[in-house]
Amino acid sequence: MTGDEAARGGEGDGALSTRLNWLRAGVLGANDGIISTAGLVVGVAGSTTSRATILAAGVAGLLAGALSMAAGEYVSVSSQRDSERAALALERRELDARPEAELAELTDLLAARGLSREVAREAAEQLTARDALRAHARVELGINPDELANPWHAAFASLLAFTVGALLPLLAITLPGASGRVPVTVAAVLAALTLCGVLSARLGGAPALRAVLRNVAGGALAMTTTYAVGTWLGTTP
Repeated sequence: MTGDEAARGGEGDGALSTRLNWLRAGVLGANDGIISTAGLVVGVAGSTTSRATILAAGVAGLLAGALSMAAGEYVSVSSQRDSERAALALERRELDARPEAELAELTDLLAARGLSREVAREAAEQLTARDALRAHARVELGINPDELANPWHAAFASLLAFTVGALLPLLAITLPGASGRVPVTVAAVLAALTLCGVLSARLGGAPALRAVLRNVAGGALAMTTTYAVGTWLGTTP
């Protein structure tokens, strides 16, 4: 393993982890859209047979949920980017204040990746001469300075994932006739939650059955509860 390969190892692992995290976030966002919208429209369907009322409630829930997810993700990723920038600024100050200590630290980090002390020292010197801050950012901090977290991308991705998930129960509850709305929606939602459970388990390397059962049970509980409340409110004078 060369010094450059050792330095890029953390970046490659970080890039893969980032892609998996984005995929996982997309699946979970869609999952949230499915469950929250399904619970809402099934609850409203329990209290009224008016297609217009159910549709209005579902669209309002979709918009509110998607915008809430986007806003939350924007704030979260903005905080992450601020932390990354602060870490880079601190590293830059340390490089200016004690370059020899930082060189020794980089040597230790590269040696921990499997290089001999001699090769690690030579690689650290070469990386430092090329771009000391970039070398420490990648090897020590696991940050690519050229690819800091983008809050706008994260917000849009969350909004899109939630919307895609929410559209399924919204269409399932409004397209069939009054007698088939709830059964069709429940079947469609449970099938979609099964798929989301399988995908999230595979992305996380976890057993699929447990994830599916947890996902389906949560969705079923949400729909059962809101339908019971909606039915009760719809029959209450």
